[in-house]
Amino acid sequence: MLVIPSIDVQNGRSRLVHWPGAAAGIGSPTDRPDRIAERFVALGARMIHLVDVDGARAGRPANLEAVGRVASRVAVPLQVAGGMEGADNIRLAFAAGATRVVVSMSVADRPGLLDECLDVAGDWLAVGLDPRPDRIAAYPWHRPAAPTRLDIVGELLDRGVRRLVLSGGRAAPDIGWLAGLTRTIHAELFVAGGSISLDTIKGLRDAAIAGIILGEPFLSGALDFAKALEAAA
Repeated sequence: MLVIPSIDVQNGRSRLVHWPGAAAGIGSPTDRPDRIAERFVALGARMIHLVDVDGARAGRPANLEAVGRVASRVAVPLQVAGGMEGADNIRLAFAAGATRVVVSMSVADRPGLLDECLDVAGDWLAVGLDPRPDRIAAYPWHRPAAPTRLDIVGELLDRGVRRLVLSGGRAAPDIGWLAGLTRTIHAELFVAGGSISLDTIKGLRDAAIAGIILGEPFLSGALDFAKALEAAA
């Protein structure tokens, strides 16, 4: 299972300063996404996830220079989320150096837009979902009744989506539900954020999850990246 560091980029900088040697008082802190990504790749990361915070708010990429700087320093896949909805937005991200993109759950209600995104990104497109039933029910769907989470997953797969990024806020992942899902669908499932411990990582690995995407726990040092890699192996 992949262990994927996530960096929230705002105004070209990481929202969180990363200081790997803070506990020992060694090294120097940095908020440069390219340097943070480079450090994690040196530790064994096989993919980097960037969240364009400004782009998510604007509905279009807003930190392409930062994406380009990261791409120029690491030789691993670079996945970008935030403001990716739309063919032109995805093309801009790819031109800047992204190799994968994540679009929001809103595309599930806009099949034409989803098809447009798939035409450009193909299998390198993932859709981000909040799998909590209450959140799906509360979403302002443009349809007579709110779908279930399985309805949404089925619709996306039927339209050609092959990767899903499931993010449930700060809640712990529902490993039992995820394990059942991996057994019944043909798609790569990634879990982003949430309350993650080393035991949770082992549980997600055993549930055949393709990867976990974590930002603050790794950047703050609350969760040791090397130990996370061991738990995921």
